[in-house]
Amino acid sequence: MATTTATITLSSADLTGDALSLSSTATLTKAGNVTGLDQTTGVARKFFAAQQSGEALILAADYTDDKAHKVYIKNISTTAAEFITIKIGVTEIGRLYAGDFMFIPWSADTTGTAADIDIDTSAVNMTVEYLVIYEA
Repeated sequence: MATTTATITLSSADLTGDALSLSSTATLTKAGNVTGLDQTTGVARKFFAAQQSGEALILAADYTDDKAHKVYIKNISTTAAEFITIKIGVTEIGRLYAGDFMFIPWSADTTGTAADIDIDTSAVNMTVEYLVIYEA
């Protein structure tokens, strides 16, 4: 059984009235049990020479429907104004500016394309890093 642990740490001396120090850790397990997620796409990077709109990054049809998949996406850009818009189906979930990343649960609903993860890029010559940890 694979054991994969995700940890996020948030800290700031001045975000709130007091110092902020928050850390949370989770062991990534399959849906409804304690067996660890054991499949991955591996970390990949996709380069976009042209500005993109609605580019499919991760297709739900490639995964099993309604499982405990996890998705990591990062904007590799170092130019502050460059961003990647992340959409699941037609729903925009946010923008990743230079150096920003996201780590989210994803059900991969395979009943259509409404669960595909698509991106728009704000500029040319942008690179997106991504990884899916999933169960078959």
